[in-house]
Amino acid sequence: MAIFYQHNINQQTRLAIWKLDEPEAFFLQKVPLNKEVTHPHKRVQHLAGRYLLTQLFEDFPLEEIVIADTRKPFLENEAYHFSISHCGNFAAAIASSNQRVGIDIEMVDAKIERVASKFIHPTEMMFLQQLILKEPSLSDLTAKTILWSCKEAIFKWYGAGKVDFKNHMQWTGHFTTANSSMQLQFVFCKHQPVLLTLSAKKINTQIVSWLHS
Repeated sequence: MAIFYQHNINQQTRLAIWKLDEPEAFFLQKVPLNKEVTHPHKRVQHLAGRYLLTQLFEDFPLEEIVIADTRKPFLENEAYHFSISHCGNFAAAIASSNQRVGIDIEMVDAKIERVASKFIHPTEMMFLQQLILKEPSLSDLTAKTILWSCKEAIFKWYGAGKVDFKNHMQWTGHFTTANSSMQLQFVFCKHQPVLLTLSAKKINTQIVSWLHS
């Protein structure tokens, strides 16, 4: 299948989602195989995510990707900053030539309730309850999935690991909608506090969240 969703944020920063309908051989025409990924479906997810990078920027140097100790893939020369996420039959990627980026895609699923207390601060829970009252079309499950997805995107943007999702990144309660996307603000405070604005979008039963900063 062609690109399922694409958003060109500006000339330097682009993102896209791919629905996985193709066999592994399709992606291997362009993407080097990482032999460490052995599970068949995870291998297709891995290949599709990297294939997407070449759809965002034709000159993206896949062969130059290296893996940090934190398992974050990156380019040593920083020709592009990029982030990849997978969920079920979808792969999402964002790349930028001038900004750090992070992306995450999640399925709205009741399983989020099992871990909600591990990543949602009590103050954020209060904000979520207020948000659901103001936005009746937004279910409690969807709101929690948006929060989780945004925090995953921040984690990938940061890239250095060892982050407490509950205490190091907190939603300020700021929530707006524009051009069919949602915007949320978070304070990321691993060392010095940084205010980050994230975008999120619900596409069918998926939530995709991203930031560039």
